[in-house]
Amino acid sequence: MATTELTANDFQKTLDETDILLIDFWADWCGPCKQFAPVYEQVSEQHPDVTFAKVDTEAEQELAAAANITSIPTLMAFREKVLVFAQPGALNAEQLGGVVQAVKDLDMEEIHKQIAEDEQNKESAPEA
Repeated sequence: MATTELTANDFQKTLDETDILLIDFWADWCGPCKQFAPVYEQVSEQHPDVTFAKVDTEAEQELAAAANITSIPTLMAFREKVLVFAQPGALNAEQLGGVVQAVKDLDMEEIHKQIAEDEQNKESAPEA
């Protein structure tokens, strides 16, 4: 599957409808972003079961701000609507493939259980 452009208008819908979503936050003026783009495209072709999206941080400044993007390129990975990976910097094909496989291999039942426990602990914690 080729990469898809993601905007603030379709971000939530894409997140809701996708099991695994990788997002490359980039800008046209960014040299490392341009070097990473063909690697991202190449790896996307090897994983048709994963949605590979790109966010142009210049065109989508509010979305980039909401994602706390302070450096580009930044790669984020979501699995079952949970942010499971976020890292600035360009990766090579082997590293990116490793990230994709690690996200696929996650035990999401355990992660959802941990999130629920964390939420419960927050609710029962005394106010400071």
